[in-house]
Amino acid sequence: MKNIISKRRIVQGLVGASLYVLVFYFHISLLYVLIAGSILGIILGKVFCRWMCPMGFIMELLMGNKKGSEAGQMYQYHKLGCPIAWIGGILNKFSLFRIRHNPESCTSCGVCDRNCYISSLNENFSLYKAEKKASGNSFSCSRCLECVSSCPKGSLKYSFLPFGRSEK
Repeated sequence: MKNIISKRRIVQGLVGASLYVLVFYFHISLLYVLIAGSILGIILGKVFCRWMCPMGFIMELLMGNKKGSEAGQMYQYHKLGCPIAWIGGILNKFSLFRIRHNPESCTSCGVCDRNCYISSLNENFSLYKAEKKASGNSFSCSRCLECVSSCPKGSLKYSFLPFGRSEK
């Protein structure tokens, strides 16, 4: 999983370029892109923004390697007008795949929260603190999975979570 996450920008660039070609060269309706993004939201959560969106790819190129709240603030602006981001954000709490925290292996080092732009923007969210809201369920979480790849103990996983079970 860490190998795939480390190649996220490449995946986003390839898929984003493909979507661009489909829409502007082959004249595929944006409605189909919206429907596909919504279906992905039900299954994977708000992954479209950080894994497939052509505009998201351009935003990340412009931001460079900024991390934490600075990147999060810039990234939030571009998602304001996107209906796929709205639908995916709403579906984050209900998606079949979610970010799960294993408290038994967690050392509470905080590396995940430092790499999560949601936790760095809002102190009410955390990936490992039980008394705070789960960052991965946040409307704003785009499932970049930096938190999962940065966890030194592997205490965070992005995996199937049946309905009715809790992440924390």
